Amino acid sequence: MQIGPLALENRLFVAPMAGVTDRPFRMLCRSLGAGYAVSEMVTSRKELWNTLKTSRRADHAGEPGPIAVQIAGTDAAMMAEAAHYNIDRGAQIIDINMGCPAKKVCNKWAGSALMRDEPLALEIVQAVVAAAAPHGVPVTLKMRTGWSADHRNAVKLARDFESAGVQMLTVHGRTREQGYKGAAEYDTIAAVKAAVRVPVVANGDITSPEKARDVLAATGADAVMVGRAAQGRPWIFREIAHFLATGTHLAPPLVAEVRRLLLDHLQEHYGLYGDYSGVRTARKHIGWYVRALPGGYDFRSRMNTIEDCAEQLRAVSDYFEGLAEGMDRIPAHSEPADVQDGWNGGEDEKAATAAH
Repeated sequence: MQIGPLALENRLFVAPMAGVTDRPFRMLCRSLGAGYAVSEMVTSRKELWNTLKTSRRADHAGEPGPIAVQIAGTDAAMMAEAAHYNIDRGAQIIDINMGCPAKKVCNKWAGSALMRDEPLALEIVQAVVAAAAPHGVPVTLKMRTGWSADHRNAVKLARDFESAGVQMLTVHGRTREQGYKGAAEYDTIAAVKAAVRVPVVANGDITSPEKARDVLAATGADAVMVGRAAQGRPWIFREIAHFLATGTHLAPPLVAEVRRLLLDHLQEHYGLYGDYSGVRTARKHIGWYVRALPGGYDFRSRMNTIEDCAEQLRAVSDYFEGLAEGMDRIPAHSEPADVQDGWNGGEDEKAATAAH
């Protein structure tokens, strides 16, 4: 698997997710079998580049390559400048965001909203490719199948983007109108793959090794990109890799291993965000780890009352030590009943993120 001149370890990718795929999470997924990870979305608005939020998103210290940074915006010249900015700070791949369905992004005509304005979308791609080419940095792009069910234009745009110099395309199998509702469809991804020569990555609802196998077969895609299914389950990448290689399932991780992984993840998280924001923004990660485990719901509730990093670490350590007394391994994956309950770490975390 190649992106331009850069060789990747495998065809299992971590999807860029705002507020999730920061450097500690990307490095964790890479250590557990992901071959490639894209940063959180970095704005093309120059006045925001020196904010703490953007500086954290542009932090790649110690991260294994290739370093891929996703940029978002609506102005071709600004997007070209954003490409320069991130290349100067270590980006080896620039990814253009035309897939984000969030209203706060689309209301500004960025993200997947650009798919409604094909001339502007192409102008942005041409500008970013022109900015990156002198540095030998390949440009990739992530998009949806279209704006709505009546306006699926991913195939046309894929051809245009390839002609403009994009070297890999990722397609999420939903329209902007769908957001994350309903089921992903893969026929459009298969049509994109048939229409272009550059690598195509399939994204959307890849939640198990079997689903990864089936999506690769149905689309002919060169790789799969996993997003929400990796939240609290970063070992999904090694599970998929093992299944694709052998046709058999890898045993679930030991409770003791998950305890160590989470404690190490939290330490790295605090190091990036500091104590105040770190303890609050870590809550969502802890919640995802424990949501399907015995006593996980009550433990998640406790997390909202802890405001000290050391206390949070002790609570997590004690919870998993207690769990290990009753089981050796994490239960085999099944979708928890409360996976869509809307819990995301509490209002304090939102406030901390907004303020910092």
